[in-house]
Amino acid sequence: MTSRLPLLLLAVALATNGVEQSPLIDVGITLPGLDVRIRYASHDNFTGTRVDGYDAPRCLLTEPAAAALARVAQDASELGLRLVVFDCYRPQRAVDHFMRWTTLPDDAASRAEYYPNVAKSALVPEGYIAEKSGHSRGSTIDLTLARADGELVDMGTPWDYFDPLSWTESPAVSAAARLNRLLLRDLMERHGFQNYAQEWWHYTLRNEPMPDTYLDMPVR
Repeated sequence: MTSRLPLLLLAVALATNGVEQSPLIDVGITLPGLDVRIRYASHDNFTGTRVDGYDAPRCLLTEPAAAALARVAQDASELGLRLVVFDCYRPQRAVDHFMRWTTLPDDAASRAEYYPNVAKSALVPEGYIAEKSGHSRGSTIDLTLARADGELVDMGTPWDYFDPLSWTESPAVSAAARLNRLLLRDLMERHGFQNYAQEWWHYTLRNEPMPDTYLDMPVR
């Protein structure tokens, strides 16, 4: 059984910082060895700028999601692998930022890197960007696998690559990439997460504790 002590200590720390009402915990603190690379807190993402609401590169999740992720990390470590996280809780203001971005003219560099084969105007209708995100409920996570030295395993496409190639069961990626995607899915499903079929990296806890709540507090 996973000890609740780190979570209780974190709750005390959060209370002393004036955010005692937060229903989320910092998984980067409670799960040692988690490789946290929150790119929306930097310019290294499809918008080309730091996204609204990401004031710090932290991975915040509900306690049930964090506990389940810890079990996934343990299983991965037994295979000589580690988890790399790109996004966790996402404030609604960040989702609103994405929606505004979809109305702006194309940036050639961003399009070439993130959506070369899908028109920007189609990103919302085709399900790559939405007005409401499961991330805002605190139990959804974007992640991948890496070897012990931190080198990412081959998944066939980068994270946030808006394209049918990123569909979890795409037949167009290499056999090795497909096996890696299926391994990640197996590890996550084993501990209660469900994959979004159009994004190999996107998982939501099936029995999430706040299925109808969309939070907007910034990540700090």
